[in-house]
Amino acid sequence: MASEYSFDVVSKVDGNLVDEAISIAMKEIVNRYDFRGSDSDIKFDKKTNVIQMFSADEYKIKALFDVLLTKLAKRNLPLKNFKPQKIENSLGGKVKQQVTVQQGIPQDKAKEMIKAVKEKKFKVNISIQGDSLRVSSKSKDELQNVMSFLRGGDYGLSLQFDNFR
Repeated sequence: MASEYSFDVVSKVDGNLVDEAISIAMKEIVNRYDFRGSDSDIKFDKKTNVIQMFSADEYKIKALFDVLLTKLAKRNLPLKNFKPQKIENSLGGKVKQQVTVQQGIPQDKAKEMIKAVKEKKFKVNISIQGDSLRVSSKSKDELQNVMSFLRGGDYGLSLQFDNFR
């Protein structure tokens, strides 16, 4: 009997690398002339996966986000998984912006990916396992084809493949 091979499709962001990128971005912000006296700040809450940014005005919040994205990109973090929310006014005439860090694959995206794989008629079983997808097949080649197909698709988040069996 041929054994069954499988892998998981996940979407993860390393919280420690995000913390590191934020601290280096803050070092740059403190030393930049255009941010002098703006009292800008970036905070990351690992429990809720939300980055909070505060600054004096909209221009500075956008510049703050650009600096943060640069530092995240240097650490090879998937920028697709960082979803900025709208800029809001805050107390004291300041502005704030939240950036949601997408961990895991949301149900609607998972269903969209399953539908796309089934439409291509790959000989695999694919199922939702919490916030990841499990893909299994008797053929390793078929799994390779599914991986390259999913890499080629744009689902609005970065995909990683792990837990190979």
